[in-house]
Amino acid sequence: MVGIRVDPATAIRVREAMAATPRATFLPPAVRHLAGADRPVMIGWDATNSQPSTVARMLELLDVQPGDRVLDVGSGSAWTTAILATLAGPRVSVIGVEIVAELVDYGRERLAEAGVHAEIRHAEIRHAESGVLGLPEEAPFDRILVSAGANSLPDVLVDQLADGGRLVVPVAGVMTVVDMHAGHARHAQDQGLYSFVPLQGS
Repeated sequence: MVGIRVDPATAIRVREAMAATPRATFLPPAVRHLAGADRPVMIGWDATNSQPSTVARMLELLDVQPGDRVLDVGSGSAWTTAILATLAGPRVSVIGVEIVAELVDYGRERLAEAGVHAEIRHAEIRHAESGVLGLPEEAPFDRILVSAGANSLPDVLVDQLADGGRLVVPVAGVMTVVDMHAGHARHAQDQGLYSFVPLQGS
């Protein structure tokens, strides 16, 4: 399988956004010494902070543009939510949704610690409604990132894409990109296999 081509400028923007959003801030104090390791790190509640190289690849594929309205499904520690807010730019809505109530509180605390707030980068974490994927009542979104593994393509999230929007989601271990154009969804798969916690409701 051939990997999806990414504009080098996008890869640079992602690296800069990740560098501006230190991973250590989004890890529990006891494991912050692992922030520089290219590996997933347990953060509690059976959740992990994803491997940086995996996060980088997902963000490259997502290709967030300044001004994009972004949904982060499975926000966990809120690290990706904060990076997405950096990529989307000031006063743009980036919403993370998380099913684990304790992680909602944890993510909100980490965003506050990192200084991510409405005046600089508008990012927030919301508690996901049981049985509901994403935020259908607030769709459409320009970009949707899913940091949990789906068994099959979650059509309910595809339906939340704006025209010209893009969804990145691991499906059966394969990173899948969905682009919406004039009501038609086009799919592409990247190379490599990934392991994520299961996406609830998929």
